[in-house]
Amino acid sequence: MTLNDLFKSLIKRGEYYMTTAREDLRNIAIIAHVDHGKTTLVDKLLHDSGTFREHEQVDERAMDSNDIEKERGITILAKNTAIEYKDTRINILDTPGHADFGGEVERIMKMVDGVLLVVDSYEGCMPQTRFVLKKALEQKLRPVVVLNKIDRPNARPEEVVDEVLDLFIELGADDEQLEFPVVYASALNGTSSLESDPAQQEDNMNAVFDTILDHIPAPIDNADDALQFQVTMLDYNDYLGRIGVGRVFRGTITVGQQVALMKNDGSVKKFRVSKLFGFIGLKRIEIDEAKSGDIVAIAGMEDINVGETVCPVDQQEALPLLRIDEPTLQMTFVVNNSPFAGREGKHVTSRKIEERLMSELETDVSLRVEQTASPDAWVVSGRGELHLSILVENMRREGYELQLSKPEVIVKEIDGVKCEPIERVQIDVPEEYTGGVMESLGIRKGEMLDMANYGNGQVRIEFKVPSRGLIGYSTEFMTITHGYGIINHTFEEYAPMVKGQVGGRRQGVLVALENGKASTYGIMNLEDRGIIFVEPGTEVYAGMIVGEHNRDNDLTVNITKEKHLTNVRSANKDNTVTIRKSRKMSVEESLQYLNDDEYCEVTPESVRLRKKILNKNEREKAAKKK
Repeated sequence: MTLNDLFKSLIKRGEYYMTTAREDLRNIAIIAHVDHGKTTLVDKLLHDSGTFREHEQVDERAMDSNDIEKERGITILAKNTAIEYKDTRINILDTPGHADFGGEVERIMKMVDGVLLVVDSYEGCMPQTRFVLKKALEQKLRPVVVLNKIDRPNARPEEVVDEVLDLFIELGADDEQLEFPVVYASALNGTSSLESDPAQQEDNMNAVFDTILDHIPAPIDNADDALQFQVTMLDYNDYLGRIGVGRVFRGTITVGQQVALMKNDGSVKKFRVSKLFGFIGLKRIEIDEAKSGDIVAIAGMEDINVGETVCPVDQQEALPLLRIDEPTLQMTFVVNNSPFAGREGKHVTSRKIEERLMSELETDVSLRVEQTASPDAWVVSGRGELHLSILVENMRREGYELQLSKPEVIVKEIDGVKCEPIERVQIDVPEEYTGGVMESLGIRKGEMLDMANYGNGQVRIEFKVPSRGLIGYSTEFMTITHGYGIINHTFEEYAPMVKGQVGGRRQGVLVALENGKASTYGIMNLEDRGIIFVEPGTEVYAGMIVGEHNRDNDLTVNITKEKHLTNVRSANKDNTVTIRKSRKMSVEESLQYLNDDEYCEVTPESVRLRKKILNKNEREKAAKKK
């Protein structure tokens, strides 16, 4: 081995002994299970570092910027910010906790040199903790563990640290990664310390900052080499067009520089860098130059995509493409062709829907869109129900109308055997509900892996369940556990298909017979037949699903029926009529509820369920043919 080869191999292994490092810079990602306090921690780090002016008005969870994130209290898109601490700039990337948005997490890992693993000091390691940590360890990143919510009355910090260590060993961490520092903090209160005793918490986040500076490696300073910049996130601005956010891996980039863009398909495009932006707090600031290790946004190239490399025109070297896990779930998007099509939405044509799906592909790397034989239908594949339903929710808010089929798992053929995705499910339930949960997952072909009783009335059970069995399970689970259970699942592997029916709806539905308005009288007559989905006065059409049948077959009903009125007085005058409250379903619940012969019609104002074949006679004929 030559000296040059040795030098290269040391760099590859992350051992930077022979190179100079940029000590004034650190790049970290914050990873954790959902609800363990990532975004709140970023908030507090921003406040504590003096990034905001004294009187500056800043919202809670300032990083969660879009409406759906604010409403649901979850992070969907990865975001970046930067803070200054002791003359060092720390670039922080906040990542989603849901495995459905795992594509976001995977891209981010490429941009950083270390991770802050946030773990709830009561809940401990959860499925998504496992998922995000696995991704970080694969990239050979240096971890720092932050035990959050240390102020909880039932916190168990020592046990959780042991759990985290076991998880590191299980996921094959190397010796360096196993020697991780632990910081104990309460992000909500803005306190931290290196001691596990809650009484010793200091009223600032200095313990977190100092640990980052001491343990996270500084990026290599190779600003004199040829430029390499990789795009990992995309943004859009009305004035500047598309903006690529990424890291400068090597060299220096300046405004006005002529560069080459190495496309994913192997072609090369030249362009001039019109604007460069750095980050500080929640703001973008214009800069003139960026060096190796910096995380910046670059404008000037209309046709820029995730994973592409920007380099000098005379030295074109592409960085390895970003590898993203494959989608596991798919559903068909269809142009709305119901009798109520075009009433509520602005964008209803196939051209508009296709344009919108294609623009989503540009920023969401874990999404796939395929054409079908019909020009009005597309197969859209994603990482889970939440991933796809958030896309649908965004589209309906933008004024789109569309129809959706039942979500299906993507089956692969591996070595001639049909395989389906299997998920690892972790459930926390009160003791009294364990029997019901085990039975319901047993029906859905779940295999129990582990069960632990903490002695405080809570039981934690782990299962392996086919993804098919989990579609629509969350509603049933909430019913079984009376809302007290917590369920988390993440993709584990592809395994041979399980025979027989797995999951699916057991009840039939009530289908409207004719067009009209649902009447109170019609609903009253149907109450003993099942659960009604519509309220009096709601417009319905023939073939629309208006309720759930008590039995397992479908029933066509007349929900628009009015009471026959006469001019004869009655002695038993109509008493005050009361009807049961109808069931309202969100987009997600509706998708989970669907059967193979049904569509979910989504418009900006309504979510309706319908049969694919609206006419009753034609529907019955089609059912006989099966």
